[in-house]
Amino acid sequence: MKLRFLLPLAGGLLAAAATAPAVDVAAAMQVAGQQLELADKARTTTTRQPFTVNPDGSLKDREAAWWTSGFYPGSLWYTYEYSKKPLDRQLAEKWTAALQQEQYNKSTHDLGFMLYCSYGNGYRLTKNPAYRAVLVEGARSLASRFDPKVGLLKSWDNHEGYKYPVIIDNMMNLEFLFWASKATGDKQFYHIAVTHADNTLKHHFRPDYSSYHVVCYGPDGTVLRKKTAQGYADSSAWARGQAWGLYGYTVCYRETKNPAYLAQAEHIADFYLNHPNLPADKIPYWDFNAPDMPAAKRDASAGAVAASALLELSQYSKASGPRYFKAAEQMLQSLSSPTYRAAVGQNNNFVLRHSVGHLPAKAEVDVPLVYADYYYIEGLLRYDKRRVGKSI
Repeated sequence: MKLRFLLPLAGGLLAAAATAPAVDVAAAMQVAGQQLELADKARTTTTRQPFTVNPDGSLKDREAAWWTSGFYPGSLWYTYEYSKKPLDRQLAEKWTAALQQEQYNKSTHDLGFMLYCSYGNGYRLTKNPAYRAVLVEGARSLASRFDPKVGLLKSWDNHEGYKYPVIIDNMMNLEFLFWASKATGDKQFYHIAVTHADNTLKHHFRPDYSSYHVVCYGPDGTVLRKKTAQGYADSSAWARGQAWGLYGYTVCYRETKNPAYLAQAEHIADFYLNHPNLPADKIPYWDFNAPDMPAAKRDASAGAVAASALLELSQYSKASGPRYFKAAEQMLQSLSSPTYRAAVGQNNNFVLRHSVGHLPAKAEVDVPLVYADYYYIEGLLRYDKRRVGKSI
């Protein structure tokens, strides 16, 4: 980032930091660390990773090949980054090792979530060469899902008869490919990431900058259908999907400095923050067009993803940076309140409550979710830096 770009924003944040922060990061990280340690103690094997809870309140863990498997070890790496406690590192290493075989998994587009959140954070903090090897192989597996005729990474192998569905969530896996390009010098990883981002920008967004969840393509890249899977309706704005897009284009701008990606991230942020159905505490309903507001379920996971994304976007946006920072601060403040954050030893040792995974399928409704915790903890670390003017 150029110094002339950073100084006006940093000055504003430094002035705000002269008073006590709105979010007590030290206290929040202590709670998060204790919950993550208790989660480890509650399990006797690493063959299944923490995910959520069943309707009866019992733990619902998932296998290493499940898309959320990287978030618990990733959260442990974040707590280690903050605490420097040997135990946090030991736990992060233990749970990360359980995902090693996923480097060869070519059946999923979610290797960014699975490997970059776990091995990626581990490599960033330790420079363990074994972690780098897993990441490079995993990036090759992810890249294998790119068809140049379509110009996108395939998300699911089949969806309601459509052979090439692409979901907005896939924007989150591009960071892994950008890393791989820099780590190996192979520009093909970069090309795939940029081509996917460009085609998603072209086809996934409506004129108001809200996004569809799923776009189904033909073998030549022709758009066959635009629809939802986890949102309320094909035409609605599924809250976590909007957050995925916001985060993804912010990353794409960081990695390319393409102003089109910055503009897209700002447009998505403004849609999100200015939406008349966004509650006062800035934690969204599970869908911005849910039919039963204000009784509709909130989605803390969408709030956590959006908060983390806005904190990074705040350091790039000249006109709106302070506004994005303030909104993210308010989101983290809400998530850190007793309404959303559980006390130590409660909530089956997850950090946050009140997330929604797949409401149309009646799955993961008003429950803790491991990825909500990951992006909340990431947001806390980013907030700790941004409030004193440091870059993320």
